[in-house]
Amino acid sequence: MEQGFIRMAAATPKIKVADPAWNRERIEEIIKEGESRKAKVMVFPELCLTGYTCADLFSQTVLLEEARKQLMILAARTAQADMICFVGLPWEHNGKLYNVMAAVSGGKVLGLVPKTFIPNYSEFYEARHFSPGWRKAVDVTAADSAGRTATFPMGTDILFSCPQMPGLVIAAEVCEDLWMPDAPGIRHSLAGAAVIVNSSASDETTGKDIYRRSLVSSQSAKQVCAYVYASAGEGESTTDLVFSGHNLIGENGTILAESPRFGHETAYGDVDLERLRSERRRMTTFEVSPSPDYRNVSFSLKREHLELERFIDPAPFVPGSREDRERRCEEILTIQSLGLKKRLEHTGCQAAVIGISGGLDSTLALLVTVRAFDMLGLPREKIWAVTMPCFGTTDRTYQNACALVEGLGASLKEVRIQEAVTVHFRDIGQDASVRDVTYENSQARERTQVLMDFANRMNGLVVGTGDMSELALGWATYNGDHMSMYGVNASVPKTLVRHLVRYYSDTCGDKELSRVLLDILDTPVSPELLPPENGVIAQKTEDLVGPYELHDFFLYYMLRFGYRPARIYRMARKAFQGIYEDETILKWLKVFYRRFFTQQFKRSCLPDGPKVGSVALSPRGDLRMPSDACSRLWMEELEGLS
Repeated sequence: MEQGFIRMAAATPKIKVADPAWNRERIEEIIKEGESRKAKVMVFPELCLTGYTCADLFSQTVLLEEARKQLMILAARTAQADMICFVGLPWEHNGKLYNVMAAVSGGKVLGLVPKTFIPNYSEFYEARHFSPGWRKAVDVTAADSAGRTATFPMGTDILFSCPQMPGLVIAAEVCEDLWMPDAPGIRHSLAGAAVIVNSSASDETTGKDIYRRSLVSSQSAKQVCAYVYASAGEGESTTDLVFSGHNLIGENGTILAESPRFGHETAYGDVDLERLRSERRRMTTFEVSPSPDYRNVSFSLKREHLELERFIDPAPFVPGSREDRERRCEEILTIQSLGLKKRLEHTGCQAAVIGISGGLDSTLALLVTVRAFDMLGLPREKIWAVTMPCFGTTDRTYQNACALVEGLGASLKEVRIQEAVTVHFRDIGQDASVRDVTYENSQARERTQVLMDFANRMNGLVVGTGDMSELALGWATYNGDHMSMYGVNASVPKTLVRHLVRYYSDTCGDKELSRVLLDILDTPVSPELLPPENGVIAQKTEDLVGPYELHDFFLYYMLRFGYRPARIYRMARKAFQGIYEDETILKWLKVFYRRFFTQQFKRSCLPDGPKVGSVALSPRGDLRMPSDACSRLWMEELEGLS
């Protein structure tokens, strides 16, 4: 495990019914393959040492004794394997037979977990052979492969933990246990287990795979855990049933890995234990309460570098599939519009004022405002889109702004601010030929003054346009574009702004409006505060502060999970492999942290605005951060990565 990532596997060996020695050999082969893949946790199906479909052969002493013998041989072989394995078999105790999952590692059996819920309906008749397990562990003994007496616990309430790997605490349940409303895994998670493993023999019927997948996903989400599910497959008897070997690895609601059905393949997944720890730490309602009735069993694994096979989404704010993306866009636009609708209703404002630049953010704010006015039944003419050309305005953005307003049926107000800004330069003694921060910010603040005063005159409300990515970087003029009366884009990241505008373009049903929106999408992001060069935008934001797709990635993992810089850097290298050089990623990561810490004072006094996703920067909700917090720890770690 490295930085919380650990590879786990759910495996289905091709077995022979009632032949434990053969089955143990197949299991060992898969363990060797798992070693080569650097898997540290490997789960095998229910009763896989004998086969789940032995039926009344489970009453045969020779089969039970052979299964126990082969388990001990398998356990001894794990002395050379740096992993913990979970294997299913029948186990006799005090004259009763139990369907157990055995944990083996380091050359020995660590413990046995009996199945709690024994199905005896439809095609299942396990109660004919097996008794339900009990909770509090008791010690049982068996002869190991060398003939020595081995003692280990047996019971459902056992936690297997690895001291070398913080967060690697495993508990087990068997097949039907998952399907029950009071699944043992829930209790295990609340006792501290971050990984639930399940040995299963779920037969295949039409549509059952969908339900099985949803169970694993929902349980891992509800329990904020990883869930490793291994199911019986080829080799089981087909007298009445067929088993598909459907293996699944879930993590907090996401299916990380899944094997194809109707085979005997192994699913591998890189589980993020640090993400699970972070999520549980963040959720004050998720209370881990270790129970004295639980038996804690330790095992050892080596820490080693792991080349991640896990997919890391370079755009964590943007759904990957078109269907999900369109649904997300519609949902966000509705949240934004309803937020503004309520504010307009409460204040009694019958007009809205927006600074329109021909850029993405102001375009999105105008689209949201139009929706809000339509919801209220107010005429769009009461939306005043104010364009304020100055030194850096290009013909392209100016014309797009005007065409956009016209296409949406809003009212256009043009206020040229060059003269006012020039007078202001004279008043404060600013040389107009010096294009410094004063030169730029004077324009931004003049625009804000125009908007505020015009809103007063129209009895309107100034709608803010700045997005969350700009606020994270502090890429806003304090008391300039930083300020409004309601900021509809305050929790929308720049990478998602583009998709929202494109979605509107795709669904508006107006070819001319769509053409304008697409040209706005194609325009470089710029504050347009410096004069154009040959009529073309001279000041490109991403050349100055870095690519927004990188900054949104950094922001998501820093705030959503509290990851440290080194981990975010590692994940970014994986996510943006072939897109950005490592040195480029590190350069902008340093910029991100420096700006994030130094610019908090701007976020501490943000206008109201609706939260739309899991990450937001409102000082009243998601981010209560001191404006003068020291960034030394973060920056020192970044310098160590150079």
